[in-house]
Amino acid sequence: MAQGGRLQRRRLATLVIVIAGAASLFPVQSARAATIVRLASGEAGTGLPSVPIVVPAGADARRAAIVWSDVDASYKWAKAAINYVGGTNGWMRDFIANPDDTYPFQPGTIETRKYFARAVVQALAPAEPVDPAITFGDLDPSDVFYPYVNVAVKLHWMKKTPAGTFGPDKPVTTTMVHRVLVLALGLGAAAKALNHLHTADGATFQLPANFGALLLGMRLGLRYNSSDESSDVGPRTPLTRAQVAYSLFRAVTQPSWDVPDLLAQYSAIELPSLTPEQFQLVQWGVGFVGYPYVWGGEWGLLTPEPSALGGQPVAGFDCSGLTWWLVRANDGGYWNVSPPRPYVGWDLPQRSSADMATEGKLTYDQLVPGDLMFYDGDGDGRVDHVDTFIGNGWALDSSSTPGGVTIMWVGDGWYRDHFVHGRRLTPA
Repeated sequence: MAQGGRLQRRRLATLVIVIAGAASLFPVQSARAATIVRLASGEAGTGLPSVPIVVPAGADARRAAIVWSDVDASYKWAKAAINYVGGTNGWMRDFIANPDDTYPFQPGTIETRKYFARAVVQALAPAEPVDPAITFGDLDPSDVFYPYVNVAVKLHWMKKTPAGTFGPDKPVTTTMVHRVLVLALGLGAAAKALNHLHTADGATFQLPANFGALLLGMRLGLRYNSSDESSDVGPRTPLTRAQVAYSLFRAVTQPSWDVPDLLAQYSAIELPSLTPEQFQLVQWGVGFVGYPYVWGGEWGLLTPEPSALGGQPVAGFDCSGLTWWLVRANDGGYWNVSPPRPYVGWDLPQRSSADMATEGKLTYDQLVPGDLMFYDGDGDGRVDHVDTFIGNGWALDSSSTPGGVTIMWVGDGWYRDHFVHGRRLTPA
């Protein structure tokens, strides 16, 4: 992955790394001596292999007549998606041709709810009839967008307000796009289960609206994982037409096995009974689901990271950065994430997954919630990925493959096959 300015910035990041004294989850805050070191690099971000793209044969030939006037080299990452949703198919071919017979796509324009509704219904429910009983205070039945908005609301993919309006010209966000596409693909049961994430003894977590759909959208690969921090999007970011094209393209080119696999994984998700300390850690961590994968990233607040730590401009994490954010103790100085984090943390001076893995030799069966899990993703004998076990085969994980933070199944499959060992930071 090309890192450019990010590599230079993260190489120069100064990080406070030592915590004196015995570690516990809720120690009394005290002054700690700090040693400053320089982070050599970010994490490569290995993880579960990418979900394949399945494009029907002949798609390129069918879009040959469409030439875009405004999709330049800066949109290379979205070109195949734009060609498919606007060229091969007319779902997002929303603007009339130019005099030279080229078409504008407006890739940098923020997508609105009415255009998105039309694209999704054309792509995933083209034969669904309108329900004339569904009306909107801000969209007349004679409007060209009305049939698509009507169907999107009828199928419960999108909502109207209690006042009966739809907000046709409001922007779509990452979470909204994920919700619509996750429901359209039939993952509603899994999204509902995640929205009611709980422990075996009935404890529930405070979760943002549409938490499950946001997470499943990440697992479907709907979010483009940019190597340019300025292009990273969070859960509430308004999306451009290029980003929406990428999400719609990924949704309609899923392999046949992916949606059933995700349904099987998440529809009955339950965490074990947790100690108060473990519950606090999980509650803190799930609040960052949907945050972007940022190479060298270890900051989760909406305010910029302090310049002394590297000045990360956007909130997001690589794999070991998320681990730091979850478990590393405050030092009372530069590294201080409490408040708002409700606990202080543990001694974790190492920053990379490989360095973290130099301690601890837990087997999979010995893991308890809060333990670190290490993986050798490419089989070269060196640890290159880390996440945090939260019980019953689940881990809080940030990988480049889904493009950010998710709750990942690690009980079997790729993660279990590449697991090396675990490490416990909490008192035994």
